[in-house]
Amino acid sequence: MAYSRSSRLFGAMGACAAFAVALTAGLLAGADPAAAHSAAHSAPASGTRVQPDRVSPRQLPKEPVMTGSGGAVSSVDRDASQVGINVLAHGGNAADAAVATAAALGVTEPYSAGIGGGGFMLYYDARSGRVSTLDGRETAPASYNSTIFTNPDGTPMDFNTVVNSGRSIGVPGTPALWAKAASQFGTMSLSSLLRPAQTLAARGFTVDQTFHDQTAQNAQRFAKFPATAKTFLPGGQPPAVGSTFRNPDMAKAYAELRRDGVSSLYRGRLAQAIISEADAPHTAAGVTVTGGKLTASDLADYQALNRNPIHSDYQGLDVYGMPVPSSGGIAVAETLNLLTAYQERTGARLSALTNAEYLHYFSEATATAFADRNRYVGDVPGVPAPELTSQQFADERACTFDPARAQDRPIPFGSPDGTYTGCTGTGSMLRQPYEGASTSHLVVADRWGNVTSYTLTIEQTGGSAITVPGWGFLLNNELTDFDFVPLKPGVPDPNLPGPDKRPRSSMSPTIVLSHGHPYLALGSPGGATIITTVSQVLTEYLDRDASLVAAIAAPRLSSRNGAAEQAEPALLNSPDGATLTRLGHSLVLPPAPPEIGAAVGIRILAPNLFTAAAETVRRGGGSAMVVKPGR
Repeated sequence: MAYSRSSRLFGAMGACAAFAVALTAGLLAGADPAAAHSAAHSAPASGTRVQPDRVSPRQLPKEPVMTGSGGAVSSVDRDASQVGINVLAHGGNAADAAVATAAALGVTEPYSAGIGGGGFMLYYDARSGRVSTLDGRETAPASYNSTIFTNPDGTPMDFNTVVNSGRSIGVPGTPALWAKAASQFGTMSLSSLLRPAQTLAARGFTVDQTFHDQTAQNAQRFAKFPATAKTFLPGGQPPAVGSTFRNPDMAKAYAELRRDGVSSLYRGRLAQAIISEADAPHTAAGVTVTGGKLTASDLADYQALNRNPIHSDYQGLDVYGMPVPSSGGIAVAETLNLLTAYQERTGARLSALTNAEYLHYFSEATATAFADRNRYVGDVPGVPAPELTSQQFADERACTFDPARAQDRPIPFGSPDGTYTGCTGTGSMLRQPYEGASTSHLVVADRWGNVTSYTLTIEQTGGSAITVPGWGFLLNNELTDFDFVPLKPGVPDPNLPGPDKRPRSSMSPTIVLSHGHPYLALGSPGGATIITTVSQVLTEYLDRDASLVAAIAAPRLSSRNGAAEQAEPALLNSPDGATLTRLGHSLVLPPAPPEIGAAVGIRILAPNLFTAAAETVRRGGGSAMVVKPGR
């Protein structure tokens, strides 16, 4: 049987009825009555340079949910969201606002994102009706090979030793992605989009509890590198909550990018500074770390790439995600397909299940998707993405699902070979690989109908802990996202390091269309938990009748085919947690702070009418904004 999604505002309306409601809502919100009808047709063309108008948007409060018109932004940080809202109010589109918001997050979330990292962007263009992607993932030096992270005896090197060294640093991709997004999709100059971040770094921002705690948790390794200690441990201590944190060196870096363009980072002064520090890090007295292998050619050869998005269907909606080298789009699609298959097999809709039953279905689906992701997905030729994301493959993989008992972990990987007549899952059982959890995500929608979903990262919290002296930004440790050795001897591993290779990621920026029009945009930080977070928010919202902010706030479960599954305290210590345990799930708390992800989303209710949503508590709560609040 086929299942339709839960009824939503505007979800079942015809075009005429939707326009009538949008027109009424626009009037109540103070919007131009004609804007809802002609928004997409009046959008400035991508690449057109527009001048800001004279709108001066007011400073908006930090709220987890906001509805209104004129455009919307949602991120983890109030200052960054406000930057994006200002760009939208001054005539910029979704790509412009995304770049400006991301640059601001590089200032206020420097341990999760910034100039020294990388990321992935999805962009829906209202004029063409197409979803495009930009791959700004970091790359390994050309000199790397599959044994770069192994000892002479073939064992993997100590993970933490590699993290805090130049060997973990990949060529940053974020500045190249910003430049490509601004040029390909935007309407404002990159220089103008980086100006707010430069100002924010120079003037400073108010330290919150999360920034203080993240600094304190990394203080010991930050102290190993004088430039990092100088920048992020002023006076030798983490900045106090409520104090103003300034980063004049980072302001100088943004000024450099504005003046000389991102070529400075790939061929100019910033490139020279990155190579010098990555290959021979300055350390405190008595501290020795391994240098990296970055060269001028590695940086000069870097490109942010256009790739075809992953596309799947769920409940009549078109779900778009990021392709290889991210595993996010593939794993989210397989998870949704498996949930569809489970419902077909049992005859029970997710909407009719108890919460514990729903989480059992969800856990089995994500664990199975990770079994296949770990075996087949990496930056290698021939990844069978069409098969992994096909409903037929999921139907075959669903044959081992039991609604009354958890499958033994790890679940064996399947055979995406195009022949689906039996019950697969007889492949090897692979151990769970490591992936850092520090990332940031933002979503933007503009009044013309363009939408951006963008995840950016420097890998784990604080990246490599190595700051580029005189420039104020941390370098990534992204190359530790490679598997140091094969997950299982004798089984091909697509995520081993290699020359110019991009490590596999779980970043899952997602855009959902309904009848060809934007319906929902979302994403989350959290390393490998990004896939489970995005999948859970999607299904909580689409299948469990939760509002978007409630779907984001719901207690999370992350089952990634390891021996244990992470469950937040509100779930682990609940009757639902006890039921899951009885079904055979082994639940444990996530690492401190015991949180999973920090999701943000925007629901496009109608043309030029949005609900932006963010976390209510995680990471101190997120910041959802619209240009013109009100309904």
